Amino acid sequence: MSEFLFLFKGGITDNSNVAPDAARAQMEKWNKWTQELISQGRYIGGDRLHDERKTVISKMMVTDGPYAEGKEIVGGYMMIKADNMAEAVEISRNCPIFDFNGVVEVREILRMEM
Repeated sequence: MSEFLFLFKGGITDNSNVAPDAARAQMEKWNKWTQELISQGRYIGGDRLHDERKTVISKMMVTDGPYAEGKEIVGGYMMIKADNMAEAVEISRNCPIFDFNGVVEVREILRMEM
């Protein structure tokens, strides 16, 4: 099996604009989806990302940002196991982020040999 990275972009990036019941229901969907992946032996790990970010352009230059549209901001990630890219994409289709117009970028992880 190969390893894949899901990058979660957009969706709910700020729960302050969401009714508490809707936020709770959305979190329950995420937990259920993650538990399904765990029970299938596909889940490797993942987390939300803090909203604060910096972009290191060179040794001498660090900026706030990047300043992108909300739908382009990476808000979290998950690593999973799948047989191939097609299967990883199929797994991503059940992600709760789509309920709020979010996006999942699927990337295969290529381990570096040391």
